Amino acid sequence: MAVIPVDIAGRPYEVRVGAGLLAELVDNCRGKLRKRRVPIVTDANVHAAWGAVIDGALTDNGHEPHWRILPAGEATKSWDQLSATVDWLLEGEVERGDHILALGGGVIGDLTGFAASILKRGCHFIQLPTSLLAQVDSSVGGKTAINTPAGKNLVGAFHQPSLVLADLAVLDTLPERELRAGYAEVVKYGLISDPDFFAWCDGNGAAMLAGDAALREYAVAYSVAAKAKIVQEDEFETKGLRALLNLGHTFGHALEAETHFSDLLLHGEAVALGMVLAARYSARRGLMPRASADHVARHFAEVGMKSEIAQLRLDCDGRDLVAHMLHDKKMDAGTLPFLLMKGIGETFLAKDVALDDVAVFLEEELRR
Repeated sequence: MAVIPVDIAGRPYEVRVGAGLLAELVDNCRGKLRKRRVPIVTDANVHAAWGAVIDGALTDNGHEPHWRILPAGEATKSWDQLSATVDWLLEGEVERGDHILALGGGVIGDLTGFAASILKRGCHFIQLPTSLLAQVDSSVGGKTAINTPAGKNLVGAFHQPSLVLADLAVLDTLPERELRAGYAEVVKYGLISDPDFFAWCDGNGAAMLAGDAALREYAVAYSVAAKAKIVQEDEFETKGLRALLNLGHTFGHALEAETHFSDLLLHGEAVALGMVLAARYSARRGLMPRASADHVARHFAEVGMKSEIAQLRLDCDGRDLVAHMLHDKKMDAGTLPFLLMKGIGETFLAKDVALDDVAVFLEEELRR
């Protein structure tokens, strides 16, 4: 098992990465489960796959699992589900010192973490991420949120978990598409600041996705450590450093909005396409070689992911996609900063991007 500390001032916690952590849930949560009754938020798919393991782990150690099982999918990150989940927690008499378990992917982690952040002005929660994307990205760092009609993650709070247990065994039950979608967030860390790790992905990504246990542990532990380093230096994204973690997200969120946050495009798939677009737009501006941008697209294509937005066959134009970007959280005084690249492993925040030019670029990409 790998243990990665996240040294947030006053609220440090650990991310544990290894196989079998859910079966040993109580031992891993020693000192955090104060009561017999333990509240767990999950979705129907995850409960079907892992509910019995959690039930056994808790009941064998004298606890009583108390489940809230939500519909699977991005639509669950809504006002209605947030409100209902908070009411459920209040009815269960959850106290500020209790720990709520978030068993699921990014949707469940975001929703549960946000509910914990506002319940009685802040309750504890533990992340039990069951997707590759959640293990390497959304479960770490304390960003919690829901979606609104205006856009993705526009209502939320910074609220750090007390513990993250990334059980690699859950990856064996993930649908192949979900696994590949999560892989996009692994590649992201190489593209941000580590060309050697991107080269590792080139050489090992396919085998990792195919099930190699040692490669999976390395990929998850490396990604968590890379994110932890950034988060502990810039927890609230005030220094510009944490913004680098959003590589691909401005383009990606626009694609998600255009597809109505549906299963037509999973979040990780949108981020992969967003990183391809960020690379190509950087090449268009003469910031990075076109060959490097093509390398990014080719890498995702080689592991079976879409690498061209034309493949989505969207009924829109470049201006429609840019319109979605106007709701981006990074918008500042009418200007939208973009994460661009000077090369693989050299991401930076550009504040001189004209949205009209982005619209022209996207129109060209849609018609490739």
